Amino acid sequence: MADLTLYTNPMSRGRIARWALEEIGADYDVKVIAYGPDMKGPDYLAINPMGKVPALKHGDTIVTECAAICAYLADAFPAAAIAPVLSNRGDYYRWMFFAAGPLEAAVANRNLGFEVPSDKEGMVGYGSYTLVLNALEQVVSKSQYIAGDQFTAADIYIGAHLMWGMQFNSIERRPAFEAYVKNLVNRAAYKRANELDDALAAQTQKAS
Repeated sequence: MADLTLYTNPMSRGRIARWALEEIGADYDVKVIAYGPDMKGPDYLAINPMGKVPALKHGDTIVTECAAICAYLADAFPAAAIAPVLSNRGDYYRWMFFAAGPLEAAVANRNLGFEVPSDKEGMVGYGSYTLVLNALEQVVSKSQYIAGDQFTAADIYIGAHLMWGMQFNSIERRPAFEAYVKNLVNRAAYKRANELDDALAAQTQKAS
């Protein structure tokens, strides 16, 4: 039994955590949590009181929230080199948490049909959907990866947001976003993670 366990569902953001696990190259176990009673039941709520996936267990440590899982794995497995040296982590932290905060909120609100009144934009952490996308476009246009020339866990998290957002039209397609994502989809770990989750999804649907 591996020291790492991923609690996930192949039709969830658990795919982000899977990608991060494949990047670090460590052995891990997978526990599929079905939507509905299983995800909201007492056994899983003891792992994540929010009743959502993914969650990661590493020994006695439990980590939830995709950005936190990506950052944790980068620190826990330094040999994988998916975090910059500490002196070069400004952009790494800045944009990973930008995606977890302003980007997440702006996209979710837009999908729900909620638009912040222009005179109230200062009251929310992201201002407006357009402002968020413009800021993100600027950073992905600067270099190959978020932290310069080095692929990091921030690219996993931000890249997944852009891939899914453009796929499902919650994030508008921009040439800079498409060029940035193109650098990521050919990574061996990304391909392995997708293949594993696609197979798991087919297996789960067949069993249901």
